[in-house]
Amino acid sequence: MADTVPSEVLEVLEHAETKGVTKVKCIILEGENKNKVLVRNVVGPIRKKDIIILPKIDVESGRR
Repeated sequence: MADTVPSEVLEVLEHAETKGVTKVKCIILEGENKNKVLVRNVVGPIRKKDIIILPKIDVESGRR
C-alpha cells in the first residue's frame, strides 16, 4: 500500500451518464501532499465523507 494515499470525499460534483462514473472533490489525508484538494473521477457508488484510496500522485500547481 506504499503506492496509495487515502482521501476523503468533500463533495460529489456530477454523475456521468455512462458506466457509473462520478466526479468528486476530495482531500488527501496523508503523505507529502496532505490537505491538497483534488477533483477525481471514481467508478461505483460514492457519497460525501467516504474514504477512497487513490494511487500515489505528484500534485502540480499548474502555474508557470
